[in-house]
Amino acid sequence: QVQLVESGGGLVQAGGSLRLSCALSGRTSSRYTVRWFRQAPGQEREFIAIISASDSSTNYADSVKGRFTISRDNAKNTVYLQMNSLKAEDTAIYYCAAGTSIVPVYWGQGTQVTVSS
Repeated sequence: QVQLVESGGGLVQAGGSLRLSCALSGRTSSRYTVRWFRQAPGQEREFIAIISASDSSTNYADSVKGRFTISRDNAKNTVYLQMNSLKAEDTAIYYCAAGTSIVPVYWGQGTQVTVSS
């Protein structure tokens, strides 16, 4: 079992940057694959980025590729999402989730990101 807490959201102008953090509980966070998702009002949940447990390899949704970077610091039990060149359409609640390489299992509460245009 693991618990996740997102932080770092806020209001930013288009073109700006934010860094989200996902703090994982326990001492085994390095065993989990971690994903970031987002959900805008009236929209379906969207996959954003993934970082593996084994070698920290990453992958991104096309909508954020080249702008967002996922990383992890296992010593701090934290996964980050660096968001650059933000657009109005990036406005959403952002969630992190820990799980296997196949499916997320444990979810955080979400953090609001609002990008003004």
